[in-house]
Amino acid sequence: MATKKSSSDYDASKIQVLEGLDAVRKRPGMYIGGTGTDGLHHLVWEMIDNSVDEAAGGFAGHIEVILHRDGSVEVTDDGRGIPIDKKPDGRSALEVVFTELHAGGKFGSGAYGASGGLHGVGASVVNALASKLVAEVDRDGATWRLVFNERVPGNYLASGTFKPGSKLAKVKAVPAGRTGTRVRFWPDLEIFDPDARIDYERVHDHVARVCFLVPGLHVKLHDRRGAGREPEEFVAAGGLADYVDFLSIGEPVTDILTIHDEATFDEKVPVDGRMTTVSRPCIVDIAMRWVKGYDTTIVSFVNTIPTSEGGTHVAGFERALSWVANDILLADAKKLKKLAKQNNDRATPSDVQEGLVAAVKVTFPEPQFKGQTKQELGTPSVQSLVYDSVKTGFSDWTSGGGKKVQIAALRDKMTQAVINRVSAKQQLEARRQAANLGATGMPDKLADCRIHGADSELLIVEGNSAAGPAKSGRDAETMAVLPLRGKVVNAGKATIKQVLDNTEAQALITSIGAGSGRDFDLEAARYGRIIILCDADVDGSHIRCLLLTLIYHHMRPLLEAGRVFAAQPPLFGAKIRGEQIYAFNDAERDRISAERNIELNKWKRFKGLGEMNVDELAETTLNRDTRVLKRMTMADGAQAVEAARLFEVLMGNDVATRKEYIVDRSGFIDPELLDI
Repeated sequence: MATKKSSSDYDASKIQVLEGLDAVRKRPGMYIGGTGTDGLHHLVWEMIDNSVDEAAGGFAGHIEVILHRDGSVEVTDDGRGIPIDKKPDGRSALEVVFTELHAGGKFGSGAYGASGGLHGVGASVVNALASKLVAEVDRDGATWRLVFNERVPGNYLASGTFKPGSKLAKVKAVPAGRTGTRVRFWPDLEIFDPDARIDYERVHDHVARVCFLVPGLHVKLHDRRGAGREPEEFVAAGGLADYVDFLSIGEPVTDILTIHDEATFDEKVPVDGRMTTVSRPCIVDIAMRWVKGYDTTIVSFVNTIPTSEGGTHVAGFERALSWVANDILLADAKKLKKLAKQNNDRATPSDVQEGLVAAVKVTFPEPQFKGQTKQELGTPSVQSLVYDSVKTGFSDWTSGGGKKVQIAALRDKMTQAVINRVSAKQQLEARRQAANLGATGMPDKLADCRIHGADSELLIVEGNSAAGPAKSGRDAETMAVLPLRGKVVNAGKATIKQVLDNTEAQALITSIGAGSGRDFDLEAARYGRIIILCDADVDGSHIRCLLLTLIYHHMRPLLEAGRVFAAQPPLFGAKIRGEQIYAFNDAERDRISAERNIELNKWKRFKGLGEMNVDELAETTLNRDTRVLKRMTMADGAQAVEAARLFEVLMGNDVATRKEYIVDRSGFIDPELLDI
């Protein structure tokens, strides 16, 4: 029995109160999601989005973003400028904005009608996690500057000495009508992970997106870190419709349908210490179209903030789509009559959204987010508002407001999605029932293990050449081997029926034994780990991409649970004085050769796993004590989907698509020299 510890040393001295910005530095993940690359970018988004709020309110038209060589980021806008007048405690409003959590102009309806969020922590969090921050404001005919050195306000003297204090420095005179804010910050490298970096492409995509959200906004992006990039400028006039057109890939099934609606909802909020019901105006903007294909792309926003996790506005949008699809569009679909007898004629959200490209935006004051990073909207009343707006707008379109040929095409697309899903589910259920009968229900080529469960592994190998050594070198108690003898279907572009009709995909799904798609049951999986063993060449990479794409689309819980791995076989092996040595790449081989005085011609290069003997394969990729595995994540799965698409373009049978891809990316080649 455990002995209860004494509580005599637990007194008031153990209770800590974190003052000012200390709470942010103590728990940065609560405010920016983490201290890696994502968290570092969140600081950039906070500064950009503050300027975008000025533009969305009609107070700014130009934003400039500069990535400096010294690692700092600078954001400038021509908005009203952060106020510089003094608060009752003698500090300027500018100082308060950058030093106090929940201080800003976004809490009431005075400064902003609608903004990215009401938390008011953006600027202060950036300052909290920066080693230095310089804020300059153009107002009242002058440029005013305040520097924060390790979060302490002040300014630098002419001698270069930092002088703490709350007094703003008057830098220079500017025209009386000029206003704006310029903020440059240096992230505190002691807070962030050593490999955290600001990626130009992510910043590029972010500023391009905000231009779609604020039509007419002009953004200029500079990268002065030595990459040799020219400044890029962004502006869009068509709003969400332009964004949907930009995101659309493939032949359209429908034109872009836009919905704009204005409504109000009641919300209880504290006013002067009492909960008071206030009326909130809310603007709903939707743009959507369907394309030929199977992927669904839904981007959502609250005011100007992207909500990658969706929220109540997306829930209302999806509910309305499903209602209109089932109760109006597919109500008289003749192809679904047979399924109606089995109560299988109702379209699921995935059926309705197959090939959908949509942008959902709501604009209203003081939104409630789930979590400080503002990735999911939590305001409950917005769901019903969006539902009503989309239900009315989409119903009008399907009932004759749209072009008849497009309405018919969309009906056929959704009908076929329902039929494919039901057919695939029936086939899968039949296979799963067969699998439950015992070993005879498993693929003939599966060399199964004797014990299943959390400690068992399914090794997926290329062909019989690698399967032989893998079977001989494995621990047959807990390791199963499944060789792939043909091409795995590209699940990123295939229908569910095509996936289940593919022999290799069928073998993998049946071997794992947990189903696929929405019916996938992680607890029913027969193996604790799925390990992909592919050669370290282009063909191996292609097969690995196709397998990850299949898992990403149809067995995603395996990736989410961290149960998918890729073996990392060595490229070289050498036997020196009885000792077997391996190297995983050229650089490692050269380093070992130099350190141990080994001639390069002593090394043997493995062309594939099938060329390894049983002992070599067992030691390098099967032995749990010596092998190297890489855990595959959701991000790896998403990258594999894109890689599989590129493989299809560059190595597939569609010559026209491959030609277009090469020509579009041949900017450094004289077109006259191309044989096209």
